[in-house]
Amino acid sequence: MTRESYLKRSLGTTLSRRIKESRVLLVGAGGIGCELLKNLLLTGFGEIHIIDLDTIDLSNLNRQFLFRHEHIKKSKALVAKEVAQKFQPSTKLEAYHANIKDAQFNVDWFATFDIVFNALDNLDARRHVNRMCLAAGVPLIESGTTGFNGQVQVIKKGDTECYDCNSKEVPTTFPVCTIRSTPSQPIHCIVWAKSYLLPELFGTSEDETQDFDHSEDAENAAEIENLRKEAQALKDIRGSMGSEDFAEKVFNKVFMTDIERLRGMEDMWKSRQPPEPLDFATLQEQSGSVDNTISLNDQKVWNVTEDFVVFKDSLNRLSRRLKDLKEKTSEKDVSPILVFDKDDVDTLDFVAASANLRSAIFKIEPKSKFDIKQMAGNIIPAIATTNAMTAGLCVLQALKVLKDDLANAKMVFLERSGVRAINSDSLKAPNPNCPVCSVAQGRVFIDPTRATLNDLVRDVLRLQLGYGEEFSLSNEIGTIYDPDLEDNLPKTLSELGVKDESFITVVDEEDENPRVNLELVIRVSQKLDEPAATEEKKPVTLERVMDIPRKPKAATPPPTEQVNGTTAHEPVTGKRKREAEGELSNGYERVKRVASVAVGSGDGADPIVLDEADGGAILIDD
Repeated sequence: MTRESYLKRSLGTTLSRRIKESRVLLVGAGGIGCELLKNLLLTGFGEIHIIDLDTIDLSNLNRQFLFRHEHIKKSKALVAKEVAQKFQPSTKLEAYHANIKDAQFNVDWFATFDIVFNALDNLDARRHVNRMCLAAGVPLIESGTTGFNGQVQVIKKGDTECYDCNSKEVPTTFPVCTIRSTPSQPIHCIVWAKSYLLPELFGTSEDETQDFDHSEDAENAAEIENLRKEAQALKDIRGSMGSEDFAEKVFNKVFMTDIERLRGMEDMWKSRQPPEPLDFATLQEQSGSVDNTISLNDQKVWNVTEDFVVFKDSLNRLSRRLKDLKEKTSEKDVSPILVFDKDDVDTLDFVAASANLRSAIFKIEPKSKFDIKQMAGNIIPAIATTNAMTAGLCVLQALKVLKDDLANAKMVFLERSGVRAINSDSLKAPNPNCPVCSVAQGRVFIDPTRATLNDLVRDVLRLQLGYGEEFSLSNEIGTIYDPDLEDNLPKTLSELGVKDESFITVVDEEDENPRVNLELVIRVSQKLDEPAATEEKKPVTLERVMDIPRKPKAATPPPTEQVNGTTAHEPVTGKRKREAEGELSNGYERVKRVASVAVGSGDGADPIVLDEADGGAILIDD
């Protein structure tokens, strides 16, 4: 029997046909993405599009099974397509070495897919895909992993919660698969300093375990030669440890030569600002006025010159430590190395300064030493088994979506603790106050050479949609209009960062019965053959007039209680409150309310439990 026959027996003829006819998008070809692409192919999906901005790094090979040593520095998406095609040659595969946030991947493009799979490790990109799928009306299977934990979520506009229905804290744990080429957040630079630069200089170098001679890939020969040169440069630098020019060699290698090489990869910087290398001599000249004790101030965000001073000082301290350890170690013993410890001042100073210098290169916000200590102490590596299980759960949930069986789709969690490894919960209804999915949506066509903010505010929002005086407009650069910010009205929308396929959010700020937020998708009329965009020759044209719903009423506050004939406006607490919640006065059963608070800054701090039912006694939970 053929594989297709087995699928028909397992899934049924109707679902098998639907799978084969489906056109799906996979965003991300990393840890989850490799496993998911394999699963989609073997399940029989007929057309799969893969997009990923990253290139393959040595650290990816232990868990991204589609990639091999000869693929290092190549595009993840393109290699994944080439290798995975062998699983199912009849499937149509398309790959894009690009950023999912590029303008070419607009709402209309998303709308061509039957289902989208998110396999990303970037919070900002996840939110973008969530927003685009909602605007296009396409179901999204969202997934993610951290260590042994994983999660899969089905998102469908109007039926389920979206990714932003519940607020997300900025993660303090990150996989390390994208840090070497295109960092975009402080944590990427911190991981690079902790997991790459520090081990390269004072630990076990990645390149010491590399053997490039086995590759017969002629197309990759130039890249292999470049890696040989980089490996030799690092060995030379380590060999000069303790010399007067050691710091300068390290600095020029990682903050100038490597950055200039990245700048040479022009495709990577089409939609983002390229990095700017740092100059050792310039910073050396400026560093004379910096106090050498600056590293003791862990609450201050150091400037670039201060980072430079701490970088050199910590590098020298670590060099002396490693040299002393080697002198005390006999030739028979294993060569000593230095490893990161967030409570080790020398390694923490080095990671903090190196991360901030790299942040400056990529125009990323620097962090204080205190913040970096918290973030660097919580980095959790990706685990191949978790990725594989999560990818399998993604496909199972996708089958329910394709069967229109959303009632039986689940939010699925992988958890190492507890009796069960896999737990699930029913999908929740959309949050009526969600700023992303509980919004009205519309489309506006603009002439970029003539359209002003005033045209949008006056002609569209006030005259056509009936907005009053109290509302605000914002886009990617921030708030561009509100009643107290009218200076922008004469400016063109292009001057305010509005471009084709960008979003403008309109917030009704009326006190009484305000509308839900309105999200306008901007289309540049010169790029379209839309009659509505040109027939009236207006600079701004609304695609259609819509009725924007009102926001739901706020929840009714809890009833007040009469105390001694006076209305009590504060919630009732204490014994009467506990009795109202069900405590039995006969002593046979007591319902306790506890508040658990983690104390102390170190890991594993004991939680303190305040047991109000026992008169506020403080208990230590063992």
